[in-house]
Amino acid sequence: MFLYDIYMIIIGLLILIVGVLVGVAYLTLLERKVLGYIQIRKGPNKVGVLGILQPFSDAIKLFTKEQTYPNFSNYLSYYFSPVMSFILSLIIWMLIPYYFNLISFNLGILFFLCCTSMGVYTVMIAGWSSNSNYALLGGLRAVAQTISYEVSLALILMSSIIMIMSFNLFSFLYYQYNIWFIILMFPLSLCWLSSMLAETNRTPFDFAEGESELVSGFNVEYSSGGFALIFLAEYSSILFMSLLFVLIYMGGFDLTMLFYLKLVMISFLFIWVRGTLPRYRYDKLMYLAWKSYLPISLNFLLFFLGFKIYLI
Repeated sequence: MFLYDIYMIIIGLLILIVGVLVGVAYLTLLERKVLGYIQIRKGPNKVGVLGILQPFSDAIKLFTKEQTYPNFSNYLSYYFSPVMSFILSLIIWMLIPYYFNLISFNLGILFFLCCTSMGVYTVMIAGWSSNSNYALLGGLRAVAQTISYEVSLALILMSSIIMIMSFNLFSFLYYQYNIWFIILMFPLSLCWLSSMLAETNRTPFDFAEGESELVSGFNVEYSSGGFALIFLAEYSSILFMSLLFVLIYMGGFDLTMLFYLKLVMISFLFIWVRGTLPRYRYDKLMYLAWKSYLPISLNFLLFFLGFKIYLI
């Protein structure tokens, strides 16, 4: 019986990974379509009906292109950092609190913080191992940005953890029956939203890929498969961050159509912001993390601590 359970967990995880990959594929299509309509054009509409097969043709194109290796690169670390980045972004999805067959984490939030912290190393090694000045600069900027916003993410999360007194993502559902945390913690949820954008290196905080000055940042030397894996990891983390926002602030996990609609809405928000806002200035980004979000999240942490003690 024990072996049967393990097999079922593995099969469940494989189905989940396939679902995530298909979700990521169609998130890229949604992004290109939405950006197209924002710029008053059609977006991809030739491959399949209304461009519905475009993500698959993109994948085939990317993985069949020639793989180039810079002569002076540190070959092994250059080759494996996109792979590790992709694996980490998929491992985080084990946290999704399904009711059946999968792993239930009591310390899910800690696991999430560990995985996102590991993601920093893959970016750093990808930038360093290319042995290109542009890639190194892009990698350093991406690492500084990600580390800064991880601090604010963790501290904002602490307020939610204090409210539910658990690291389990399931608990968020029970505590949000009457009122969503997005209403209860309104300023904090907005801080979390912008920290999510900065953490996933998205517009207006996409300094890792500041094309004008950094020639696409840490992934400048990657082609075909390596670039595709970095791209997939980025979009997978966007989807997961959207999921986490819905879990923590918008009613918790619930196997209904509404849950998935909320998830798509937050993912759409990422794209909408990209189509609307210009890139931020780098020093302002750092000031935002350390001089705005850090004091705000610490103050709210003390407030919710007092709130919880008062309720007890």
